[in-house]
Amino acid sequence: MIAEKNVDLTEKDVKGIAHLARIGLEEAALAPLAKDLSNVLTLVEQLEAANTDGVEPLAHPGHSSLRLRDDTVSEENQRETLQSPAPDTRDGYFLVPRVIE
Repeated sequence: MIAEKNVDLTEKDVKGIAHLARIGLEEAALAPLAKDLSNVLTLVEQLEAANTDGVEPLAHPGHSSLRLRDDTVSEENQRETLQSPAPDTRDGYFLVPRVIE
């Protein structure tokens, strides 16, 4: 059993973190957020206490060589059929109204 060490953040700590992250927080959110962040940090402390002697670090949790399927065409081109219900197309592209001037 891993001894649990609580990390207790105060509302002042949370305000400071929020300021550094440029996040606006309401006063009512500070206490619950301080508790939640403290719980997360406590979990991290528990993970750090795990014995990792002899465990090689991984760059990625998956296998280094993944089996990929061959990149072959499996269906015929259906562009005209799929674009036929569209209100407006040109050169194989869907045309939509401009939203940014």
